[in-house]
Formats: sequence, structure tokens, C-alpha cells
Amino acid sequence: MAGISIWQLLIVVLIVVLLFGTKKLRGLGTDLGSAVKGFKKAISDDEQDIAKDKQDADFEREALFDKKEQTDRFTAKDQEKTKDNDRV
Repeated sequence: MAGISIWQLLIVVLIVVLLFGTKKLRGLGTDLGSAVKGFKKAISDDEQDIAKDKQDADFEREALFDKKEQTDRFTAKDQEKTKDNDRV
């Protein structure tokens, strides 16, 4: 037999309970559960922050692109004015 049978697993669990006691195991389970919950919350918070950063970056990129177009329009108008002034 290569695997662990159900009886061997039960014996190991019984030895662990006898060594540590139910209070310590319950406290360990509670601590482990809170650690997993905190880890999941931290991961979801990071994902939300990343999504928010991507939105902010896209917004800034669009704003900068709009400003570049506005600058190009003003530059073209200034060039036309200087050409008109040169003609006079």
C-alpha cells in the first residue's frame, strides 16, 4: 500500500489532539482563518488599487492628448497670424 489509509489518518489526528489539546487547536484554527481572510482582503484591495490606477492613468493620458490637440490648434492659429502680419 502506497497511500495513507483512513485509519492511519485518524490515528495521526488523535495523536495531534492529545499533544496540543482542543483549545490550542481551536485557537490555531481561528488564527489561520483570520490570516487567510486578511490575505484575501489585501489581495482584493490591491486589485482595486491597480484598477483605479489604470483608470487614473487613462484619464490623464486622454487629458494630455486633448491638451496637445489644443496646443496644436493654437500653434496653427499663431502661425496663420504671423503669416498675415508678414503680408501686411
